[in-house]
Amino acid sequence: MIELDDVSYSYGGGELLSNISLDLPSGSFHFLTGPSGAGKTTFLKLCYGALLATRGRVSAFGSDLRDMGRDDIARLRRQVGVVHQDCEFLDHLPVEENVALPLTVSGRDRGTEAANLSELLSWVGLSGQARSLPPELSGGERQRAALARAVIMSPEMVIADEPTGNIDWEMSLRLLKLLVELNRMGKTILIATHDLNLIRAAKQQVSARVLRIKDRSLQLAGADL
Repeated sequence: MIELDDVSYSYGGGELLSNISLDLPSGSFHFLTGPSGAGKTTFLKLCYGALLATRGRVSAFGSDLRDMGRDDIARLRRQVGVVHQDCEFLDHLPVEENVALPLTVSGRDRGTEAANLSELLSWVGLSGQARSLPPELSGGERQRAALARAVIMSPEMVIADEPTGNIDWEMSLRLLKLLVELNRMGKTILIATHDLNLIRAAKQQVSARVLRIKDRSLQLAGADL
């Protein structure tokens, strides 16, 4: 699904990531760990085409990202749903319209998707907040709305950047449950997190591979997690 072959990325005159090779196959579940500033967000952006590698090859669904034009990248974004670290919404639009924005941008008829949208909001526990404005949501509700928006196009892969960073443990487990359910539906999941307790909770539910960025390289984390 996503493959990185000897990938390096430089920023500000220095190399942030070096010689990374990794295969993220369909239906797999991965955690990405590492200290702040290690390059976790950069790595995620390389995976979905927001950044291009300085050296090496990144391919998605069999195509080299360097060979993709604007339309190709747009199609890739429909196959890879992203939950960003800072959930940004259009504050003047209600939750249901924010979640449905990818449908609007892609030109799909929201009228025909109304039932799916309603089901999705129910799945993330936000049916009662459908007409609420984003500033009225709690941190956990914003994260669940961001997840709903990321999967509204039924992507093959979900990438989440510190999705539980600003919410309490109970809500973190609820969000994790949703991601585990997506994985059991066949979706590939890649989560960047510093929360080792979240990783331990996940490994009780799903077969998850834990990766660590350290000293610009990517390593397989040990069994101590």
